[in-house]
Amino acid sequence: MDHATIYLVLAAAFGLFMAWGIGANDVANAMATSVGAKALTIKQAIIVAAIFEFAGAFLAGGQVTATIRKGIVDSEQLSGNPEYLVFGMLSALLAAGIWLAIASRRGWPVSTTHSIVGAIVGFAIAGIGMEAVKWGQVSSIAASWVVSPLVSGFIAFLIFLSVQKLILRTDNPIANARRYVPMYIFFVGFILSLVTLFKGLKHINLDLSVAQSYAIAVGCGLVTMAIGIVLIGRLKIKKKADKDFRFTNVEKIFGVLMIFTACGMAFAHGSNDVANAIGPVAAIVSVVASGEVSQSAALPTWVLLLGALGIVFGLATYGFKVIRTVGQRITELTPSRGFAAELAAATTVVIASGTGIPISTTHTLVGAVLGVGFARGMEAINLRVVGNIFLSWIVTLPAGAILAVFFFYTLKGMFTP
Repeated sequence: MDHATIYLVLAAAFGLFMAWGIGANDVANAMATSVGAKALTIKQAIIVAAIFEFAGAFLAGGQVTATIRKGIVDSEQLSGNPEYLVFGMLSALLAAGIWLAIASRRGWPVSTTHSIVGAIVGFAIAGIGMEAVKWGQVSSIAASWVVSPLVSGFIAFLIFLSVQKLILRTDNPIANARRYVPMYIFFVGFILSLVTLFKGLKHINLDLSVAQSYAIAVGCGLVTMAIGIVLIGRLKIKKKADKDFRFTNVEKIFGVLMIFTACGMAFAHGSNDVANAIGPVAAIVSVVASGEVSQSAALPTWVLLLGALGIVFGLATYGFKVIRTVGQRITELTPSRGFAAELAAATTVVIASGTGIPISTTHTLVGAVLGVGFARGMEAINLRVVGNIFLSWIVTLPAGAILAVFFFYTLKGMFTP
């Protein structure tokens, strides 16, 4: 294939840029509840995310990945022009990366999946035609705009109500926190293990049955609960601290919980969402090597490493803007509220994995934060910020598509006679 080296260099550069965008936006909002609740500082969140996102992306990011993300393009129609797939994937990476950079600068938490899907749809329409796009698949992804925040918001609302009933609105909240928080820690370990087993580790062919996955998740939950009990036992309860805010010591106990949720969510996220950056890169590498279009391709280690490094770099350099929006500007978060939001988001991901409901992790987490806010009444929510976030979600698909069309024709003009 002509220009093969140039295609590979551009794929590496644009893939790194897209991974940077995921780190700046998607990872940032996954860590936002921990920072907003003041369970972690931004610096600590970056260190936690760097370790666990990298581990998730590199260890469980996948040995084989779908070359055309989400099966939204009929690849048979590209078999006669494999170079079009190279131009398309380069365009999609650059378009989605630019949109994520714009959104991150504005502090908008947008879906990286929707960004890359919008971009691929744009190139497919421009390069092949309307009939190349599997519109049913695109519609189901678009439906997640509504499904994700509604489901996670409702679950977060119920979890926070349970925290209020069992702990916050009782006569002795500290004693009840010591009694019930270990049970919540068990559910955190259990649910996050299921997220990792169903979504994160599915690529490495563990070949576990559903029953085996649930058994492992129960074991992880029990171990996590035991560690949590030890850590809570070591906390120093200062009665004077409750003088200004009655629940200062209770929130300190929930702060222990937030450390577990932050680590687990970072691992699960890294293992799953790195595919949005490295999938198109793997497609380009496969076409350049074989000269043919295939549905899946072996994933070189350097591509996985590229995605993992890009995600960590994006969070460290630009993630603070989205962290501020989700963690501090939608509603006021405390460790107990942040925990309810993160557990609800993780639970929604598990439900979606089991039922096949398409969801966006970003929309899921924002919906969960809204659910916690609703539990305290509408006045607890910053509706102006929420309106801007919803608008950015609607714009994401067409923005990615329009940018991809522009870059597709530019690359095609540069590399074809």
